[in-house]
Amino acid sequence: MQIIPAIDIKDGKCVRLLQGQFDSITEYDLTPQAAANHFVQAGAKNLHLVDLDGAKQGTLLQFAILSKISQFPGVNVQIGGGVRNMNHLKTLFDAGATRVVIGSLAVLQPKQVMAWIQAFGNEKIVLAFDVRCKQGYPKVVTQAWQNQSDHCLWDLLTFYQGVSLKHVLCTDVERDGTLLGPNITLYEQCCEKFPNMAFQASGGIGKLEDIDVLKELNLFGVIVGKALHDQCFTLQSALERVSLC
Repeated sequence: MQIIPAIDIKDGKCVRLLQGQFDSITEYDLTPQAAANHFVQAGAKNLHLVDLDGAKQGTLLQFAILSKISQFPGVNVQIGGGVRNMNHLKTLFDAGATRVVIGSLAVLQPKQVMAWIQAFGNEKIVLAFDVRCKQGYPKVVTQAWQNQSDHCLWDLLTFYQGVSLKHVLCTDVERDGTLLGPNITLYEQCCEKFPNMAFQASGGIGKLEDIDVLKELNLFGVIVGKALHDQCFTLQSALERVSLC
């Protein structure tokens, strides 16, 4: 299981949101580039970058920063936020992105996203589904978590099986930024229902014991943001924890 540090970017700054709310934001002293360098120096082989401005506006607004970090040697970078068309995908791949993360469009324009997966291959695309669990069903939210849809996560994943979707990032919005622990049940169900997909868990990781539990689920990776930025534990200790499995 990979530990993937997250760097969320807004107005050129490294930030974190609480439960996806743009009015509940924490800014950090490190620039996005400095944070990325810190994580790489600590042993990160993968980074997760989010253009929050782009996610809200529907275009690439922090491309200069994303491009610089994508050029860091020896690290795989996946980028999301504001990807709306084929040119956005090509631009990010040309800049050095290993994978591109597609969020809202995977719900709103599934046929278009299906064509992208077929065009670029299932190793290059990550579909990000942000959910709120209601009465046991994970309902997907869109547009930078601002709009609640009626789509159930399971139905969407079943649809994308048709193009052999591989990489899926699933975030429990109500856990995100809280440090209160991940939604273990959600990820257990993901791996049980869709064993051929490579899931990345996100939301709520606050202590090393959360890493211990998640590594037993056969996940591809775990996105860790606030816990690292707030120094709840170090990246080195998380990487060591995973290496013990």
